[in-house]
Amino acid sequence: MHAVTVGAGAPAVMVHCALSNHKALLPLAEAVGGQVSLIDMPGHGRSDDWDGKRDYQTLVFEAAAACCDGPTHLIGHSFGATAALRLAIERPDLVNRLTLIEPVYFAAAKGTPAHAQHAKNFRPFVGAMLTGDEARAAEVFNSLWGATPWADIPARMQAKLAQRIHLIVAGAAPIEEDAAGITSAERLGALNIPVTLIRGADTQPVITEIHRVLVKRIPNATDHEIAEAAHMLPLTHSDEVAAIIRAADPETD
Repeated sequence: MHAVTVGAGAPAVMVHCALSNHKALLPLAEAVGGQVSLIDMPGHGRSDDWDGKRDYQTLVFEAAAACCDGPTHLIGHSFGATAALRLAIERPDLVNRLTLIEPVYFAAAKGTPAHAQHAKNFRPFVGAMLTGDEARAAEVFNSLWGATPWADIPARMQAKLAQRIHLIVAGAAPIEEDAAGITSAERLGALNIPVTLIRGADTQPVITEIHRVLVKRIPNATDHEIAEAAHMLPLTHSDEVAAIIRAADPETD
């Protein structure tokens, strides 16, 4: 998989959200500072396509791990944040600090009204994928999680999003079912590093619930909300996100 490194100083690794690529996080990397490695997930950016065989989250987890040269600050957004959390749980030797920006570990919110609403909102996406209407599926997904209205996205980009929309399904099982128990109270309770969670005030309610659960279960976790921001806040509010990340740096305490 493709990866780039920018800047100099304290090491960090950034993992982008689904249907994006590492370039989307370059402004945030510059604002945070330090030496930042950014990967392209399978089927995104300059990385090879997903082969349809290996577990998708595992591939992202391994790519992020390969960028960690010793204990590293790991920063993930959305699906990328779920891989970052898994890496911190399963390879604590590689992570000394964790920043999670709206991690979509929906399994953590199961049994709540917010999760029920999430499932209801996602039914049109599932229906479109089942009928092979990938363009419609991409439109539905963008309406829930994107930053730009579908009608304002150029046709060429709409087509690219539709071509990659199957990757949303590829990564669904780990975040919806969490068979590995990454978000269990036992495993999160053993996480003994500083964890910063950042979400937008205008995000989906299920994200707020996920954050609530993670903060309750992780011993050294703090939750931060950015006003007038939604799910794509690393792109739309990169300066505010970076300010929270820098302020939480234990080296500056």
